[in-house]
Parts: sequence; structure tokens; C-alpha cells
Amino acid sequence: MCASLTRESFMEKGEIKKVLLLGSGALKIGEAGEFDYSGSQALKALKEESIETILINPNIATVQTSDEFADKIYFLPVTPYFVEKVIAKERPQGILLSFGGQTALNCGVKLFESGVLEKYNVKVLGTPVQAIMDTEDRELFVKKLDQIGVKTIKSEAVENIDNAVKAAEELGYPVIVRAAYALGGLGSGFCDNEEQLRSLVEKALSFSPQVLIEKSLKGWKEIEYEVVRDRYDNCITVCNMENFDPLGIHTGESIVVAPSQTLSNADYHLLRELAIKIIRHIGIVGECNVQYAYDPKSMDYRVIEVNARLSRSSALASKATGYPLAFVAAKLGLGYGLFELKNSVTKVTSAFFEPALDYIVCKIPRWDLGKFHGVKREIGSSMKSVGEVMAIGRTFEEVIQKGLRMIGQGMHGFIENKRTKVADLEKALKEPTDKRIFVIESAFREGYTVDQIHELTKIDKWFLYKLQNIVNTALKLEKYDTLDALPADLLRQAKREGFSDFQVARAVLKERMTDAEKANLDVRHLRKSYGITPCVKQIDTLAAEYPAQTNYLYLTYNGNENDITYLHDHRSIIVLGSGAYRIGSSVEFDWCSVNALMTVKKEGWRSVMINYNPETVSTDYDMCDRLYFDELTFERVMDIIELEEPHGVILSTGGQIPNNLATRLDAEKVNILGTSAKSIDNAEDRHKFSSMLDSLGIDQPRWRELTSLSDIKEFVEEVGYPVLVRPSYVLSGAAMNVCSNEEELERFLKLAANVSKQHPVVVSSFIQHAKEIEWDAVAQNGEIKLYAISEHIEFAGVHSGDATIQFPPQKLYVETIRRIKKISSQIAKALNISGPFNIQYLAKNNDIKVIECNLRASRSFPFVSKVLKINFIDLATKVMLGIPVEKPHKNAFDLDYVGIKASQFSFSRLQGADPVLGVDMSSTGEVGCLGENTSEALLKAMLSVGQEIPKKSVLLSTGGTKQKVDMLDAAHKLYDKGYTLYATGGTHKFLTDNGIPAILVYWPSESDKQPQALEMLHRKQIDMVVNIPKNLSSTELSNGYKIRRAAVDLNIPLLTNARLASAFIDAFCDLSLDQIEIKPWGEY
Repeated sequence: MCASLTRESFMEKGEIKKVLLLGSGALKIGEAGEFDYSGSQALKALKEESIETILINPNIATVQTSDEFADKIYFLPVTPYFVEKVIAKERPQGILLSFGGQTALNCGVKLFESGVLEKYNVKVLGTPVQAIMDTEDRELFVKKLDQIGVKTIKSEAVENIDNAVKAAEELGYPVIVRAAYALGGLGSGFCDNEEQLRSLVEKALSFSPQVLIEKSLKGWKEIEYEVVRDRYDNCITVCNMENFDPLGIHTGESIVVAPSQTLSNADYHLLRELAIKIIRHIGIVGECNVQYAYDPKSMDYRVIEVNARLSRSSALASKATGYPLAFVAAKLGLGYGLFELKNSVTKVTSAFFEPALDYIVCKIPRWDLGKFHGVKREIGSSMKSVGEVMAIGRTFEEVIQKGLRMIGQGMHGFIENKRTKVADLEKALKEPTDKRIFVIESAFREGYTVDQIHELTKIDKWFLYKLQNIVNTALKLEKYDTLDALPADLLRQAKREGFSDFQVARAVLKERMTDAEKANLDVRHLRKSYGITPCVKQIDTLAAEYPAQTNYLYLTYNGNENDITYLHDHRSIIVLGSGAYRIGSSVEFDWCSVNALMTVKKEGWRSVMINYNPETVSTDYDMCDRLYFDELTFERVMDIIELEEPHGVILSTGGQIPNNLATRLDAEKVNILGTSAKSIDNAEDRHKFSSMLDSLGIDQPRWRELTSLSDIKEFVEEVGYPVLVRPSYVLSGAAMNVCSNEEELERFLKLAANVSKQHPVVVSSFIQHAKEIEWDAVAQNGEIKLYAISEHIEFAGVHSGDATIQFPPQKLYVETIRRIKKISSQIAKALNISGPFNIQYLAKNNDIKVIECNLRASRSFPFVSKVLKINFIDLATKVMLGIPVEKPHKNAFDLDYVGIKASQFSFSRLQGADPVLGVDMSSTGEVGCLGENTSEALLKAMLSVGQEIPKKSVLLSTGGTKQKVDMLDAAHKLYDKGYTLYATGGTHKFLTDNGIPAILVYWPSESDKQPQALEMLHRKQIDMVVNIPKNLSSTELSNGYKIRRAAVDLNIPLLTNARLASAFIDAFCDLSLDQIEIKPWGEY
């Protein structure tokens, strides 16, 4: 009966003419680039059916928000209010909820519950909303699985703290706390006692109405299955995955391998059959992911959760198998059966098959915890990683080493790195941090056995034996002292276990390796003389049962022949991708890479991509003619170039990673398209760039590279405080700092940098209250063809990746703009730029200084391209291909609208981090919105990154005198609008002196007085916090820090910059929500 019911609720294929797809908004921890990939595939699937598509996604940097994908794009917040407005305007017949992560899912469930979907007669395509609720609401979920006798983890859903304490006592500690309806384990963690439980549950309840207390199964295996089901009840499992780390570490924080390596055949089939039973019973249509806790000894299992949407794991499964999960899921949502769809990779078989793999993939997370002050390094049930990589190979040893190089944190693989120094090895093995895998290497070196490490880490012994193999091979290599003495067999074995040329050189030469680049090349020549070179293998989802027709490739030393035939026609253009998403390099560069590939293809060349990030569109099988899912190291790029013999290589669209290879590739006579390697070096090297600016008579902030504390003090006396300090060798992650007095300077240098002859420090004069201006442009042979000037809303001192940017600029002098154009032309000519470039300027009273120049696309390229509606990368790629281009006739000053780019922060996931903005970047993503004026665009953008318009009360503590004055107008507006203003000491006095009534509240350090600011936050009596740090003195920080951190932990909107706070307050006081225009991108 159940099956016939589900079938009838579908519209017949062909009835649906218009579909709305919800995107996931800005990239954040726990919800990142994988939804650009899944949304893009879904839009392609709908387009193939000639269905009109409407996309709501404020993330302007994504590929899916480009021309070719959706018919109409709304850069608006993905919230019930705005989505309803778009539905009322567009009247779609169907809506897709499972391609925009938890954001889209939660929004869709709210629209369903409030009756909006029914009111406008919008059908949810794919998995029905009831099934989504059955998987998201813990109690419903457990009930549903009890009906078919499937075991789940014992847990109790609670709505308040007292019940949580009761539940934990019944279950027995240790317990794990999770927030329902949350992403990436937000608000979750382990508790060993009541005190820990109380503080964690309070945080969790501020993100979610329901909290689960469940018994901890720490130490069991964690296994996942990706399952697909159509409306006719056909099911397949696309891929199963096994976490290298045991249960207790969130799957997004774990190293994951696919297919599973340690399950017996019986284990594999038991869990596969259960997964299919579950997905049938819940009634999922499309794709879903089932997570298990598994104890292989007793064959006992528990279902942890089921995600009824595309997730980070499904992006991984799709890239690991070449099975286009998101594409297939979108078609199934339209009512197709699996047997009716062609598999887009093999082009021959239908989609109704289960991939079989003759290779192994390994996913490794990338953390950027060093960027934050005060963040805890332990990893656990809540996600903190900002990106991930995927390595493909034929053995576990090979993929783990490849993957550890790919995360791009200075590691050369599992072994031959700088020694990881650990005070207490046992503690470090038992309590995992982001560096745990390297602690395992130290333990092997210290003589720990596999059994001892297994006892401490609970990592399966199979994985540990494999890691031990790598250590043993290294020990064999280390017995030799010269490269020539290395036997060919040992070198071949090392390459098969994923050793890079660099690792081999370091193992043999040890301390004598002074010139790493030369040693690297020596090993390369040696192995080529032995005939040891990698071969190219094709990802073939059927383990060679049917021929694959897409060129989805990887390189390995565990094979004998190439799977593809090279034509040697020099018609290939290789585009280097941007690697792992991290803070500072994210989806913007994927947009740039994809656009470069599209132009290369359009101009009749063979497009070739090298990238290894499974979350991206650039690693989609249909984005280019050949995709090498492999490393972006010098060694691997050269291996591919030697096979491919391309016409040339494009380095400037993938961010900093490809750019860093310029000089070395140039030395090997590789044809670098666009600006020459010599010019890139002249711009990247501070000394060369600085002397070029001097010779052109262009102003720059004064700076010096210094090697002792006394020299630094002498220089500071000349230029005065504040100064920006940049160590060349960094100890504690904090790479730069602004110091505003001698005490701060000494403290920072002691903490962060050993100043010495080997490790000089760059000190530059920091200009306060200056405007920061971005110049993005394309030049051909040193002549500028296209440019965009945008201005930061915040003053200089907030990293350009965190700043709120507006384009076209609204508040710059015409003279400033003219001078910036002139200086930029001089620089472009001097460096003979061909291709994309970006310059950052400081302007104060028309006095203009150059901060830096990057000869590559910058993170604002997609934003300015989409606001101006001229594709900067398309033009830049034509230039790099040597095609003469005309200057476009359009000018930014002709635009009747404004674009605002705002940053997304993920501080709620980084426990303990101080959510304050500085010269080091800390945002994880961005949005871009358009409006008739600054206020409208800013309001949309701020609501898109999770700010909310306060209902009735605001807490103000507004820093130094200058900031207090900056904030005065805004405070007036709040008061006039009827808000209750609470203020701390100095701010309270300043406001009342200026005739604005405010209520005095006390800092945490004034604990004997009432009312306490912190308590009011905990009692939810405040709707928005504006807290602007005066300076970095320690009490200021601890008081302000406690307020800021509490706001983040309790999910209360927080602003820490006076100029941004003023602009946002202006916007929501001047405009009400219903005055905001609901207008697609195409109509501006």
C-alpha cells in the first residue's frame, strides 16, 4: 500500500515546467563547496528536460550563480520570508530542497509547515517533506526505525536543561549531546559529568529547539553508505565509506577511505541490506546517506543518522566513483526511474548499476585553526575543518601520503616532515587534535607497537600496519647516504607507497639537503634513468566491465600501462586548480578555474584540469576534456606536462597555489600563458616590487625587513605607532599583527616570532582611518583592457577577505579614482601584464599608497564580474590564449544599482576563538547582493550571512573615542526607532552626554554589580550586540572577549566594527523588509 501511495503523489513527467532550487548561501564550516557542485548538477539535469529553473542563492562567488546554469537567479537570503516572496512572484510548480545543504532543507520544512507551499500549490520534488522530518526529528526517526527492527543509538530528546540532566543520569555518563536540525555537528560534544553537560546543552539549545542526549559509543567504527532510490522502489548503493578515525570524531573531521578496507564480505552485505531497508521504509526518492556505528567483533551495529539530502559525503562518493549522484537525484525527483537514465560517465550503461572500484580514495580534512586566537585544537563531534582533499591511488599507503601533501599545510606526506614535537605522546594519541596522524608517525619512531597505538587511538590495526609499512620503507631509505647508491627496487617500492621525490631525497640526504629544489630534480632524473615513471589510470566505475568514455584520470606507480592514448598534438591547455578550500582561498577560485576552462574549450583547444578537491565544480567529469584528479605539486604537475605535452599552462586562475609554481615551471621551459614568471616574481618579492614602485615614483607604506628587536624599535621611532608586524617564520599561527604600543609589540614578538638573522620580521607603518580600495583588472601586453574599482566599508586594518565591499564605489573622490587608474596603468606596463591582476590601495585624504599587487585573479573577480555583467575571466583567458581583445564599452559609473559583498564567519564552530576581525583573514565564505542603493544591498547581504534585524534591544560597547563618535548617528537612529539601548560604562556616559537615553549594564569583571551584561545575554534579553574592541590590552580583551564569545555561543547577532555596524543600523532603520525589491539578477 505504501508504495502505491508514494507513486501517486508524483506529478507525471512533463507536467512540470518551472522549478525553484534553493542554494546553501555562503560557505561555512559544515556546509561548503559541495553544494555548489550538487546544485550545478541539478540545474544541468533540469535544463536537459527543458524545465525553466529559478535559483535562490546569495553566494555570488559560486559557479551555479553564473549565466549558463539557471534561467533566473535571485541573490537573496535563503530564508522563509524571501523564498515566499520569490514563490509569489515566479509561481514555480516544483521546488528542490535537497541540493542546498541544511540551510535549504530547514527553510523548505518551515515553508511546508507554515502552509506556504500548499498556498501556492508548489510540489516538493524528490524526497517528501514528511520523510525529511522523519530523518531530522530524532524521536520520529527512532520510532520509524523501530517499526522495522533497526537498531539506533539510545538517546533522549529534551527541550530544556533539567530534562537533559535527568536523561544523562538514566543513560549513564559519558554521553554525547547533539542539536537536532543542525549542520556538521553544530553544538555537539562529549560530556563526562553534569557540569560539562549543563554548559553544552545551553549552547546547543540556542541553535536548535531540541537537543539529544545519547549514550556514547566512542571507539566503534564509523561506516557510511550512499544509497539511491527511485519512485518505483529500485535501490542501489553507490559507495560505502569507512572512517579511519573511530566513532567520536565527526565524519567531516575524519580521514575517510572508500570503498571500506577492513569490513569482511559479511559485514559489507549486512550493512548494505540494512541501508536499503531503511531508505525504502522512510520513502526517500533520490539520494541519501546512512551512517553506522559498527563493532566488527560482535557484528553489532547502530544507525547514527540518515541524511535525506545531498551531503559532504555524497560529494565525496560521487567524485570517488564517477557516479553523478546529484544529477541522478535531480532526475529521480522529476519522477524518472533508475533504469530510464543513462550513466553519464560510461555513456553506455543505465544509471541502475552499482559502481565497483579497482582503486582506493582517501579524503583528508583541512583545518585552519592557527588563524584564530584561543581556539581549542582538539577535534571531536563538532566540525571545525574548512575544506577537504581527495587522493586516488591503488594502495592505502599511496593515497594517505598523497592526501597529506594535498592539504597544503607544509607536510610532505606521512613521513620525512619536520618532526612533530609532542610533550606527552600518550595524551596526544588518546585525545586527538588536527595533528594526530603525525603524532602516530612519532609514536612509531619512538618504538610504539601497532597494538599499543591501537589501544590508545582505537584506529583499526589494518590502517596502522599500513602506516608502519611507510615507516619501515623510510628506515630502509635512511640507511643510504647518497642518491646514486639507492637500488632501483627500493626506489620503486617507495614510489608505490606514495613517497614524493622530496621525501626520498630527505630520507637519504638528511641534514645535507640544503637546496631542496635541486635535490628534488636529482631524484627525478635518477628515477627516470631507472625507468620509474607513473602511469595514468582512468576512473572507471565498473572496474573495467564496461568501457568508460570520460577522461577522469589519476596517476599511480602501481600499474604498468596508460589507460589513454596521447596524440602529442600540442592542442592541450592545462588549467591548474585551487586545491583544498581554506580560509583565504575558496569557491571564488573554483569559479575562476571553471570559467577559464569554458573559454579554453570555446576557443577550440583541449581543456585539461588538475585539481583534487572533491567539493568543486571544476572536478566534475563534464567540465573539461581531461580531468587529472591529482596533486598540484611541482613533481606531479611536471609528470602530467610530460605526458600531455600541452601548448601551455594557465596559473593565474587558481589562487596562490599555482602561482607559487611559476619560477620552477619556467626553469623547466614550460610555456606559462599570460604574464611571465619573471614578472610574477617581481611582484611577489617584496624587495623587487618595492624598488620598482620607487623607480616609478609610486607611494607605498614605509616598511623595513629587520633582524633584531633594537632595529625594530629604532624604525618604529621614525614612523610611529601603530605598526603592522609580519614574521617570516611563524610559531603560533598568527601570521600578522597590528601593534599599537611597545608592550603589545614586545608581547607579539615574544609569542609569535623569534627575530633573528635567519628569521627577519617585516615591519610597516600602519595608517589609521584610511580607506582600502580594490583594483581588479585584465591587461594585454601591459595595456589595461578592463577594470573594476571597489571600496571597503570598513577602514583598513580588516583583511580584504573579511571586509564588506561595495562596487561600484559610492564614496570615493573622482580624483582618487583617476589617480588609481593612472598608477595601475603604470604598474601594468612596468610588469608587462597579460591576464588578470589585482592591486590593493590605501587612500586617505586623496593620498594614495599601494599595499600589494597580485598577478592572478583575486577573490573579488566573480563579484565584480557579476555586478558589472562582464566576465573578467573570459576576457583574461582570451588574452592568455593570445587572442586580441577589445575594451568593453560599458562603464561601472553607468550602473543604476550597487553590489555589496559581505563575509560569512563560522565562529560558532570554533570554540574559544575570539570573534574579532583583524589583519589576518578569518571568514569562511561570502555573499553578494544587489540593490537600488547601498542600504538595500547591504541589508540583503547582512541577512544572507545570518545577521538579524533586532526586535527590541541592542547592547552597545563602542570602543575608543573615534569609534564612539562614528557610532553616534547610528545610536540616535536606534533610539528614534524605539529600540531599548543597553550600554557599558564609557559608552553609557557618552550616549547620555549626547542626549540618548541608555540603560547602564556592567562588565563581567565588575561582578558585584547588577545588571550584568553576560546574564542578560544568557536570559535572551538582548537581540543584537555591538562590541568594538578599543585595543588589545589584556583586561579589555577578557571583558570584551567574554561578551563577544557569549553572543556567538548563544546565537545572538554580533558586530565588532564601528563602520559596518553604523551602515547596517542605517540600513535596517531606513528600510523595512517589505520595501526590499525582489528582483532577479537579469532585471538589474
